[in-house]
Amino acid sequence: MLQIPEIEKSELTALWQQQWPECAPVGHLLRECFKDVWVRFHSLPTSKRYAQGDAEYGVLLERHNTVLDEMFTDSDVYVITPTWTTHPDVPPHLPDAGYWQSLLYTDDPDPNFRTYYHLFATKRSWQSGCIDDLLRDVADEKVADVMITDTQLRRIYHPYDGGADVLLASTAERDQLRNRHTAWLSDHPSGL
Repeated sequence: MLQIPEIEKSELTALWQQQWPECAPVGHLLRECFKDVWVRFHSLPTSKRYAQGDAEYGVLLERHNTVLDEMFTDSDVYVITPTWTTHPDVPPHLPDAGYWQSLLYTDDPDPNFRTYYHLFATKRSWQSGCIDDLLRDVADEKVADVMITDTQLRRIYHPYDGGADVLLASTAERDQLRNRHTAWLSDHPSGL
């Protein structure tokens, strides 16, 4: 894994503003901003939210890695992880993750009620299974708002505790991916 050099941080920010101009880099906000390129896949059959036992974790990881492989095989990716705080100071982070940026997520006249969102990113070569521990942590709600992107930020994979929100470069690309995995979609009309 590689830390993000200073020059690449500014390029990453500029690229985000170019590719996703209507939305801050906060995973759970993306589906509302970009519905035309968004699809949600559930990580377990019958839309079950939480895995119980090794067999269900196996299904969950297989589904995540299947889609991630289709999106990123033979590519470098950014693995972006956030830390939430009530202060603007950048918190300590994992040694292999580089600090990217901080956002004031919830503004409040009382500083004790402000929320800050600090983003850390790691650039790595994609290999199936390379982030299984992180995906398990997301599934178990130990980590939230993780994003995996290609280095041009055209495609975003945002796992959550029941599956993943996926944003692709076009509606046609989204439809092709969705059609390959229809059994993993929600029955709800909104796609949630």
